[in-house]
Parts: sequence; structure tokens; C-alpha cells
Amino acid sequence: MRLFDTHAHYDSAAFAADRDEVLAALPAAGVELVVDPGCDLPSSLAAADLAERFAHVYAAVGIQPEECGSCTEEDLAAIRRLCARPKVVAVGEIGLDYYWPENPPREVQRRIFRRQMEIARELGLPVIVHDREAHGDALAIAEEFPEVRGVFHCFSGSPEMARELLKRGWYLGFDGPVTYKNARRAPEVAAVTPLDRILVETDAPYLTPVPFRGRRNDSRYLHYTVETLSAWKGVGTEELARITLENGKRLFGLE
Repeated sequence: MRLFDTHAHYDSAAFAADRDEVLAALPAAGVELVVDPGCDLPSSLAAADLAERFAHVYAAVGIQPEECGSCTEEDLAAIRRLCARPKVVAVGEIGLDYYWPENPPREVQRRIFRRQMEIARELGLPVIVHDREAHGDALAIAEEFPEVRGVFHCFSGSPEMARELLKRGWYLGFDGPVTYKNARRAPEVAAVTPLDRILVETDAPYLTPVPFRGRRNDSRYLHYTVETLSAWKGVGTEELARITLENGKRLFGLE
């Protein structure tokens, strides 16, 4: 199986003890490519550095909604400069998160999301969008930037929202939760998503699939997500892996 994990946080402290060993082991496990998205300025820099050390790793840089409360124009200028690094392929992880009440105020999240969409538009880069319990506002802001494309990571919206994004050229990311018993909406979303718009992700170290739920996640578990999606879509596992690999390469300009 040839796999592309389009969203994995190997810069996370969860990999502090064995980061290099895990990353070095991925190609032999069939994971040909990985995108590591930053969540703030330090993690974006760390992701860009990792990408330069491992041939199969690429980076995205951005400030995630949970981390945007103290974001300054200087921080955004630094993100923009990081985009010039040769293995930075997207602006992300950016977006909105209304789930946690302690998150930055919603108007701040929306402002920083828009500013980073502007950077992506100026530089012609795709984006990786985090949308948790903010579906209406996230879709509305995406619609404000018709020139910008990307992926709604770990998509949790409705099939109706999925259709709107797909109509506008976006991709949808599917993660370990598709393997959970309570995955009710995900099969409906997968049903309306054409094969050429599906990306597969781990969100490592989070969202570990069954049968390893509860453990630290890494890209070697990605095949469980692929196997579930292939059953839902009625295509072979190897074929879905190949298709999602090509989808990721197309979105991130790695063809």
C-alpha cells in the first residue's frame, strides 16, 4: 500500500523521545509522504525544519484557532516568510474552533483566519482548515476567498456543507474517527465525496483509529482509515490508497 498522510504533527512533544526513529520508519511501512502542519509560530518553524531533514516530509505553516489569541502582525509576517521555505507546501493549520469556551474570542479567530487566507491567496498556496463546531462561519469565510483551495481537515460538517465545499474545489480529510462505532455522519459525507477529493490523515499523535484507539497515533496506522473508507466507497484498499496519494500530491503541488 502506498500512502500519503496529509496531516500529522510530528513536531509535537508526544514524539520527543523517538521522533527521528518514527519518521525514518515510515517509508518501509508504505507511507511515502507526510505533511506536518504547524499550529503556532514555533511549531510551524519546527515542522519546516523537520521537512528539510526527511525527504518524505513536507510542512504547512500557520496559526491554529486555539493558538491565535496573542497573534500579532509580526507573527503573521513570520508565517509568510516561512512559506518561502522550499518544502513548505501550504498555509495551515488555520481556521475556527468554537468547541472550547476558553478559546480566543470568535471575532479574533475569524480575523486571524481571514488574514491567513489572504496570505495563501497572495502566495498561491493551498490551505489546511481546522473547523470544529464552527461550520457556518468556516464555510462563509472559505466562500470569501474563491481563489483559495485546500482541505477541510478531519471534516466534521454535514453532507450539505461537504457538497458546497466540493462544488468550490475543496478536498475533505478523513481520519481515525471513521473507524469508531459512533461514526454516523462520516459515512454520509464519504458517500457524497468523489474519490478524487478524498484525503486521508492521522492527525498524529491524536485520533488513533480502532483497534489502537487510546494509544499515540502515527502514520503507520493510516491504513485502518483507508480500509474503512475503501469499504464505504466500494473500491479496493490498494486503489483507494493510490487515489488518495495522487490527490494529496495534486493539492500540495508534489506531482
